[in-house]
Amino acid sequence: MTAVLSRLDGRLLTDFWHLVAHRAELAEPGAWLRLDWPGGDLALFNDEGEILAFDNVCPHRGARYFTGDHGVGRVVCAYHGWAYRAGQLRVAQRASFDEAELAGLGLRRFRTAWCGDFLFVGLAPVESLEAQLGEAFADLERASRRITTRRDFNAFTFQANWRVGVENALEGYHVNPIHPQTLAPLGLVDDRIDYQGRNIGYLARIGQARTAKGLSVMKRFFEVDDAYEGYWSLYVFPFAMVSSTFGYSYALQTYFPSALPNQAHFCSRLLTSRVKPGAETAVEGFFESSAQVNRRIFEEDHAICARVSPAYDMMRPGRVFARAEERVRRLHAILTDLNG
Repeated sequence: MTAVLSRLDGRLLTDFWHLVAHRAELAEPGAWLRLDWPGGDLALFNDEGEILAFDNVCPHRGARYFTGDHGVGRVVCAYHGWAYRAGQLRVAQRASFDEAELAGLGLRRFRTAWCGDFLFVGLAPVESLEAQLGEAFADLERASRRITTRRDFNAFTFQANWRVGVENALEGYHVNPIHPQTLAPLGLVDDRIDYQGRNIGYLARIGQARTAKGLSVMKRFFEVDDAYEGYWSLYVFPFAMVSSTFGYSYALQTYFPSALPNQAHFCSRLLTSRVKPGAETAVEGFFESSAQVNRRIFEEDHAICARVSPAYDMMRPGRVFARAEERVRRLHAILTDLNG
């Protein structure tokens, strides 16, 4: 049986722009990144300075160009040597083909757009990226300018519907029982929720005084003077989250739907912010610890999300939400409206 996306998930995938990467991940010519998403792989590639997004499939016989997560190299098919370079498809032993049959062959490319240094990909978006992001565009652009490198890359098959993962990321009600040693010690205290169209911003103060003081002291190592001094997150509708504490590093998470039931394609990346010259050694341990803690948090989230019953109807009316789940309530209303 061939699984397909639900009508709503298909619409979300087709009609909207999707946050997929930061420019720093594709900075040098030949840099590539592969993400799992519905229908196969999304390949991102620096083609001599132009950033391409395309279906990771050779148009000749369907072999995948890239099988790892990221790297630097060429777009060349290991099966028969077909390659793509400088905007052109290069056919191995071209003289052995009928030129008429080769006409029109090429990569299946997707549209790209930028919000600062954040890269978005679209299949057939119904509006511009600026219109889709609305007021969130400025917040996301500012955050993107602080980032310089990728520190960690963590991708796996999420054993729950994508919406389970996103809803979990949008609420703090679960933090104490699920993250007692990782996230709960921050003692987050709600500051503000910003509803920016379908995107949702959230700010919270660090309630644990010792932790807050330690994080504040670290500011002398970073060039992030305009960052929020606490925990900031932005849900980038429909499948992405960006979050940071004090702006020192950023976690970028994507929850792409899977064509298989009760699964999602999850990827998280730790992106580090601009460090003051000479402070690189001083922050090395902080970045390493942040990467490990983030992985633990996502493992804890995955474990509890995998326990959500596949029979639970996330679209049903009458779902109840605690005050700490107001952002989930908002998402439920948005998706209910889109579902008609």
